[in-house]
Amino acid sequence: MAARVRGTLWPELAVVAVLLVAPFVLLPLGFSYDLLQRILDWGLIGLGFDLLFGATGLLSFGQAAFYGTGGFVAAYLLVGHVIANVWLALVLGTIAAGLVGLVVGWLAVRRIGIYFTMITLAFGEMAYFLENSPLSHYTGGENGLPGVPVPSLGGMPISAGLPMYWLLAVLFFAGFVLARRILHSPFGAVLRAIKGNTTRTGMTGHSVPAYKLAVFVIAALYAGLAGGLLGVLQSYMPPDAFALDTSGQLVVQTVIGGVGTLVGPLVGATLWLWLRDNLQQVPHVGALWKLILGLIFVLLVVVLKRGIAGEIRWAFTRRRLAAAEAGVPEETGDAAVMPPTAPALPLSAPLVVARTDAPALRAIGVSKFYGGLHAVENVSFEVRTGSIHAVIGPNGAGKSTLFKMLKDEIAPTAGEVLLFGRRITGLGPTRTAQLGIGKSNQLNQLFLDLTVTENLRIAALARARGTFRADLWRAADSLPAVERQVAAAMETVGLIHRADVPVHVLPYGEKRRLEIGIALATGPNVLLLDEPLAGMSPAERVATRALVREIGRTRTLLIVEHDMDAIFELAERITVLYEGRLLADGTPDEIQGNQAVQDAYLGGLHEHEPA
Repeated sequence: MAARVRGTLWPELAVVAVLLVAPFVLLPLGFSYDLLQRILDWGLIGLGFDLLFGATGLLSFGQAAFYGTGGFVAAYLLVGHVIANVWLALVLGTIAAGLVGLVVGWLAVRRIGIYFTMITLAFGEMAYFLENSPLSHYTGGENGLPGVPVPSLGGMPISAGLPMYWLLAVLFFAGFVLARRILHSPFGAVLRAIKGNTTRTGMTGHSVPAYKLAVFVIAALYAGLAGGLLGVLQSYMPPDAFALDTSGQLVVQTVIGGVGTLVGPLVGATLWLWLRDNLQQVPHVGALWKLILGLIFVLLVVVLKRGIAGEIRWAFTRRRLAAAEAGVPEETGDAAVMPPTAPALPLSAPLVVARTDAPALRAIGVSKFYGGLHAVENVSFEVRTGSIHAVIGPNGAGKSTLFKMLKDEIAPTAGEVLLFGRRITGLGPTRTAQLGIGKSNQLNQLFLDLTVTENLRIAALARARGTFRADLWRAADSLPAVERQVAAAMETVGLIHRADVPVHVLPYGEKRRLEIGIALATGPNVLLLDEPLAGMSPAERVATRALVREIGRTRTLLIVEHDMDAIFELAERITVLYEGRLLADGTPDEIQGNQAVQDAYLGGLHEHEPA
């Protein structure tokens, strides 16, 4: 098993060391206390943004909306003498930003990719308009809010300069520790899975929208606190906190510093703000400072593709990754040899069974139409509990479409699917996974940048934690039941020797076994295997057939496969599809003797069909 990441404290120690020496090293290099304070403020908002963008893969151009909300709410409460306590005002401003983030995120996470980004951009622009027009009485409009008081400790005001720097340094460090705990918690593991493969994360039983919304709110809370501190550290809340340029700078600084490193935004802000302030002071260059700054950004992105902090981290981890990848075979050769099959994975917890006397899975008149195309039409069949059932048919017969309807990945045009007598149509793949349906896919759906252990852990976490849980305080590998499930799944599919290997370097045959392992790690009662032998070598096919047979001893299996030898060896009952319709259903002997099935596979035509 991989060592627990949280057991290492060197990142926290490194951040403490940098924060302690920064004033004494950077001041002689042209930095001022004001600049150092602004850098820390950008670093603080960047921590939340890196959880959102770096860990989860959600690019937001609307962080200025939460930055400005937190800042102006805190500033208004203080300047308007609504509240005298600066600390309380900062807390209320942060909460206000989180509430705005909840509303914006609820709408934004319903879309993916560029559409998510555009929604956040639109809300950022709307926030800027509201600040400068309808709410200008409260925000000061283009003038901002001057006269924001500084906080005090023990009755002593925290003055500008070194005292204010230490305050921001302490808050940044606290934010860094919290962000790192989040990143390496079960919650954070799901975030990284969402970035790696959103579809598979949902199929294993995690509620992807809930996790996206949660991290969106967390990023908004970080932004709100940073916005409140902005007004405090300079005794003035500027109107440009809401500007699009603020969100754009945050993205630029994070990319320069290193996406997914947590300290990347701080490193990027240090370089970016220092260059921005000092380039304008250079004789004969000041008017061109934006052009020069842009060229520097392009150069850094081209040369340092992982960002400054990202390249440093890569230098430290490259040797360890190379050691983990050593001995992994190419796509041919040793990849064809599979370790002996271990006993099948036991269920880690009881699953919901509505009626024990009902078939494990039952399709009743399911159809899927795409306009005039009838991919599946009026198919009904039953899968007996504890059996190995196969679905076969020529290419284009509708097998994969049927499988997706059984898992409720796609909604049928008509008909319904019952799991142990309970209707599951309309519940979606996340809920059906929680109810006990696991599925391996025809095309591998893996988390390529994670290790084999981490891939299996994502599935096992869904089984143990339900669709959503905000467990931010414990390590991802600290749940004993989950780790036992991971170990059992890894042993069952013969990948223990690849435990710490990144999945993207595995040969194809091992990726196929991992695909099955992820489905197993969810602890399903009913397991759907969509062409588990596809693309394998002859030796791998033999070993995987033995694996499927062993898995079938403890759960119901439904298999789609083109390897007829494997199907007739493994299946107790076979359902045949042809052109989207049910052609035959029976035992292997009955199917072998069925003339209609022989015609379908041999390409024969019935007498009434035109040539």
